[in-house]
Amino acid sequence: MLNPLESSALSVLWVLLPAYVANAIATIPKGRGPPMDFGRLWPGDGRRVLGPSKTWSGFLFGGFVAMPVGLLEAWLILLAPPNLKLVPVLAPSVDAAIPLVALLTFGAMTGDAIGSFLKRRLGRESGARTIFLDQLPFVVVPILLGLALYPGVFVGVFVSWTGIVWLLIYTLGLHALFNWVGYKAGLKKVPW
Repeated sequence: MLNPLESSALSVLWVLLPAYVANAIATIPKGRGPPMDFGRLWPGDGRRVLGPSKTWSGFLFGGFVAMPVGLLEAWLILLAPPNLKLVPVLAPSVDAAIPLVALLTFGAMTGDAIGSFLKRRLGRESGARTIFLDQLPFVVVPILLGLALYPGVFVGVFVSWTGIVWLLIYTLGLHALFNWVGYKAGLKKVPW
């Protein structure tokens, strides 16, 4: 049996893994395809709405290709005997998990786009390092949506100080690691 700290660590990683994967692999298309903002400028400041690095190919690739990770999780936990269910059951069946997993993957992609929107409003260039706006929106959006739409899964995981601490540790640490790997692999222009 896990202690509460270990249980929280495992649960946060389990629930957010599809979002982490979506955010990490969205760079694989290397910016090919139309930008999400179609090159439009924001009327209030004359800057790009999102910038050139946010493309529909990355958004859709990250969202759809990461979904099997969450569906695999949903399937695996359903197979586990009751005494080995150490993480939240995402849904009563794999089919029923599809909307929740889509919320996680496309919520991550939407959160990442919101972070870019906010960076542009702050006058930050695409690719410029901006602490917290680079790391947090892609997990905050799916968590907020999950708290509203799937409280049975999300409240127990994220409405505690341990859940928040693990969220920050994983998000800041994994984000740095995946960005460094993406940079070294030539998928990103900057290592952050």
